[in-house]
Amino acid sequence: MPSLAAAAVALPMVLSSVPALAGDTTLGPLTVSDPWARASAGMARAGAAFMTIRNDGATDRLVAADADVSAVVELHTHIKDGDVMRMRKVEAIDFTGGTETVLQPGGLHVMLIELHAPLKEGETFPLSLTFESAGTVEVTVTVQGVGAMGGQMGGGHMGGGLSHGTTN
Repeated sequence: MPSLAAAAVALPMVLSSVPALAGDTTLGPLTVSDPWARASAGMARAGAAFMTIRNDGATDRLVAADADVSAVVELHTHIKDGDVMRMRKVEAIDFTGGTETVLQPGGLHVMLIELHAPLKEGETFPLSLTFESAGTVEVTVTVQGVGAMGGQMGGGHMGGGLSHGTTN
């Protein structure tokens, strides 16, 4: 059966081109996994996008982000100011080679300011990420529930060996 033999040869090639996880987007040595945002609480005018970024190459920097869901998109982190956690804009987020960096609630994230409409659970929106060396990639952000903590399974990606990146 020639068609069965052809399928047996083609199947490994097809499977090797499938990303490791659904929702992964690759740009050179960078892999963006599980981009997500929380649904808006009421009429909130701001939101945030989170994800995991793996860098299998030389150090690179996320220098900009853009999304049509808000008037302004900024890179942010949280800092402790006395007894209060505050968000602060950062100019870039560094990704050291050979590490995985988690953008998560309470840490580094992409801030969506002046939302054009509330983010609703189950919806998706495109987010453009611009890296200093690798260039620009568009990912699809999935909106989870208001109290979501992240990742496709809702539990985030915290674990051993992960870096939180550095900011400049």
